[in-house]
Amino acid sequence: MKQLFLRHARLFSFIIAVIICALIPLFVKSPYYISLLVVTIVNAALSMTFIMMLRTGLISMCVAAFWGIGAYASAVLTINAHLSFWLSLPLSAIITAAFALIIGYVIIRNAGFAFVIMTTVIGMLFVVAIGSISALNNYNGISNIPAPNTIDLPFLPAIIFDSKVAFYYLALVIFVIVILVMNAIYLSKVGRAWNAIGLNPRLAVSLGIDVFRYRLLSFVITSAIAGLIGSFYASYQGFIIPTAFNLFPKSIYLMVYAILGGVEYATLGPLIGSAILTFFPEFVSMTQEISIIIIGALLVLLIIFLPKGLLSLLHPKTAFAPWLKKGQHKNKIMPVSERPGEAKKI
Repeated sequence: MKQLFLRHARLFSFIIAVIICALIPLFVKSPYYISLLVVTIVNAALSMTFIMMLRTGLISMCVAAFWGIGAYASAVLTINAHLSFWLSLPLSAIITAAFALIIGYVIIRNAGFAFVIMTTVIGMLFVVAIGSISALNNYNGISNIPAPNTIDLPFLPAIIFDSKVAFYYLALVIFVIVILVMNAIYLSKVGRAWNAIGLNPRLAVSLGIDVFRYRLLSFVITSAIAGLIGSFYASYQGFIIPTAFNLFPKSIYLMVYAILGGVEYATLGPLIGSAILTFFPEFVSMTQEISIIIIGALLVLLIIFLPKGLLSLLHPKTAFAPWLKKGQHKNKIMPVSERPGEAKKI
């Protein structure tokens, strides 16, 4: 039994974590804190898409824009097309993926700083473009977005989405599905190709890997996941406005969540970072202006002293390796034979 647990430690840990999360509403009765948990899950899922793009060597600044595309697509499908939420949820992801395929085919060829600039422009233009469309009610946004339709299961009570707890469980289910899909991709041939591209694109090309195709695939998959989360978010909030999907501070925060937790931890890193930065300002009653300053200072200190994120503390030797090496190099006495101008004595 012990060997079985050690062999599948990650799987058992994941199952235990999901069970603990499912039991939280039994102990946390406040709708306010349940809503913070939902926001944490949304932010963590979006931050995970940022890390997935980072695995291919690209920094995307338009995650919030594709999140918004999914939200607006879901709102239009449920209100104007009178589709149920359960149909609009996957359709929003597909629509978002289609936009990403068209946009990515143009901008993916430009890697590095050019890609960052282009995605930044897309993130900024999205708010302006949506705010200029009168059919989407301009900057006033869309309200009265219906909640998910009731789920009627045989021999079980109906699941009605009329409370924060119901939405929390829906968010948890979507989050678990996203994690399973992402991990399956990371363990596949596609994930190995992404790692190779992230390490050295030129070397990956020499090995026969089509860098453009795999980067485009990553861009489309991450955008589809962001659109899926956007569809849930629109139904959860009941209304959406263009400024909710602004580049600043949303896309910046998604990067901070990943860096705070640790970009090497594709799932747990964004979740830890999102939880800390969602609950911490609420516990200390900070205003948004003060929280931005403190978060910025925290990020600077983290990059200097703990560049691999908070989760790297699980491996102290790795976390503090740069500082240990600096100290060792500074205090190391160079042998006489290696000193400049000293001839090696025979």
